[in-house]
Amino acid sequence: MDEIMEHLKSMQGYVGVNPNIPNEWKENAQKLCWEYNQTPPDWRKRAELLKRLLGTCDPLTFIEPSFRCDYGFNIHTHGLTVINYNCVILDTSPVNLGAGVFLAPGVCLACAGHALDPEQRAQGVGTSKPITLEDGVWIGANAVVCGGVTIGQGSVIGAGSVVARDIPAGVVAAGVPCRVIRPITEADRIDPAQMAF
Repeated sequence: MDEIMEHLKSMQGYVGVNPNIPNEWKENAQKLCWEYNQTPPDWRKRAELLKRLLGTCDPLTFIEPSFRCDYGFNIHTHGLTVINYNCVILDTSPVNLGAGVFLAPGVCLACAGHALDPEQRAQGVGTSKPITLEDGVWIGANAVVCGGVTIGQGSVIGAGSVVARDIPAGVVAAGVPCRVIRPITEADRIDPAQMAF
């Protein structure tokens, strides 16, 4: 069991046979997610549950229900983290969310994969690689970030994108597959005079 846990928590990723992972690890996350998703909008109660679910939970971690994850212990928030409605994190490897990370509704961070060979896939052979979102990253609605990806500081990923490769810092990227469109510049700052409140 210790060896399996070591692989799951490794930043190197792994190939393994999924049925060999103890069921209670996923069951614990499922119970805590279910309880979390049933809570009234009470941030104190939610914060208590998140501390039990996540591997590292900054006090400024806010997750809107409905939320799902595989294990929870592999999710690490490192500052203000805002996860909007209906997000899924398949944390079969570590998922590190830097300070100021925003996930829009419907985002999926998927460390997990399956064998391409159909016989191996049917036998439960799976793959997994970590995901890192550096400080200030914003992922648009219904985007998918695949295992092994790092998104650089301050970058924005457009809604509906599929991110299968690393994205550098300070850019807007979008598409399927996700590609860099342009850098974020001073021209992207909103003029305070335009703010209604």
